[in-house]
Amino acid sequence: MRAQVAESWHRSAAAGVSVDVAEAPITLADDSLRDHREAHPLAQVFPLLEDVLGQAARDCDAIMAVSDASAQLLWVCGHPQVLRKAETIGFVEGSNWDERFAGTNAPGMALTLDKPVNVIGQEHFRRSVQRWSCAASPIHDPLTGSLLGVLDITGGDQIVVPQTMAMVRAAARMAETELAHLRLTASGPQEPRPHQGFALTIEALGRQEALLGIDDGSGRRSTIRLSPRHSEILLLLASAPRGLSGDELAVLLYEEDNTASTLRAELNRLRNLLGDDLLASRPYRLVGEVSGDWLGVQATVLAGDVVGATRSYRGPLLPRSTSPGVVRLREEVESTLRSAVLHSGVPDLMSAWTRSSWGSDDYEMWTAQRAAVGTGSPLLPLILGQIARLDRELA
Repeated sequence: MRAQVAESWHRSAAAGVSVDVAEAPITLADDSLRDHREAHPLAQVFPLLEDVLGQAARDCDAIMAVSDASAQLLWVCGHPQVLRKAETIGFVEGSNWDERFAGTNAPGMALTLDKPVNVIGQEHFRRSVQRWSCAASPIHDPLTGSLLGVLDITGGDQIVVPQTMAMVRAAARMAETELAHLRLTASGPQEPRPHQGFALTIEALGRQEALLGIDDGSGRRSTIRLSPRHSEILLLLASAPRGLSGDELAVLLYEEDNTASTLRAELNRLRNLLGDDLLASRPYRLVGEVSGDWLGVQATVLAGDVVGATRSYRGPLLPRSTSPGVVRLREEVESTLRSAVLHSGVPDLMSAWTRSSWGSDDYEMWTAQRAAVGTGSPLLPLILGQIARLDRELA
């Protein structure tokens, strides 16, 4: 068994998926499905995908499916006879193929790993799916890079050829290109702007190394991937608009006492990378308009949009950082969002939290979700299984 498939089996087993369950659970009822589909960004490019890949799927007795970022199938199309066969495993619109609901499968793995994957026959975790094979590729937002969903081809032995994966990947990239074109067209031609100063955008949620986007105010944009230490410094400065003295920055940055020369050396390297126009001193501060994805999540929660904040939260802030100031920021962001989700009473938001790597062991969220879904929910067996697992592990 391939290593990535074996790891997926471990994830499926740990989530309590039974190899003998025939169908994946339905997590979007028909009325919710229609609304969710209409509001989803991929609705704009589904006709293109159906035209390019849907007909090819029908020609080879396969199925094309498009899911959202939670592995809920929004569109499923193919030859009617093949679609009827797929119903026996729950491969239908509104079903959820997250690994922790449906076991090892290509759409679920592609979303977990955020890369194209194929799963062939008996590599599937559930026995009912082992006569099928599938190839899937993620689709990302062309502007933010966030995960929008996944494109999948599912069929029999006839699709187990390299050309299938190449075709799926090409169609996914085509969808991203079309999304970018649609947004550019919608925004209209851009008038040249006078120089208005720098705008800095920092992406650090769910990343080990932050991405810094720089707009110089005259239309020129660039992106820099920062080292772990420079990522920490930038986050601390971005969270202190008035700036920090050297002593204050050192306390927030280092777990143990460190020499002032060490901090100065790091700041000099960062200034050489960014330039004097972006990093000022006395006190140390970032020059220009600064925005960060973690700041956006907090602001969205405070505005009362818990759904938007949950979608924007791509994971803990610099998760491997042990800098005291970053740890404090990370805990503040996570606590703010978690509290909002917990008190929202919305099962879908709680499910999104517990399906994540950072929320899978959140006992209080699992129990709140149990109370929120009701006794008839298809998610209840999974929820009860996870609560039982945590009861055993936490004794």
